[in-house]
Amino acid sequence: MNGFLRVGALALDVYEEEEGVFFEDLSGQILADDQLARLIGFPNVLVTSHQAFFTREAMSAIAETTLNNLDAIARGEAGPNALTPSAG
Repeated sequence: MNGFLRVGALALDVYEEEEGVFFEDLSGQILADDQLARLIGFPNVLVTSHQAFFTREAMSAIAETTLNNLDAIARGEAGPNALTPSAG
């Protein structure tokens, strides 16, 4: 194997430059993003738009955190997620 490791497959849920690429039918166009075009050209690469935040569990956790923060504010407390200025 010449001392090299090989990647068997790659799956990406987040691609930094994904805005304007996903959720559009671009099948009749040439991708302007050379890196993305190269990635999806490999048979063992799967790239999806960022969807992880939109699961039932994630949305429930976001709602719970938000309500807990609002409850803390209503009690006059800073709450566990309050931002505080750093001592600098």
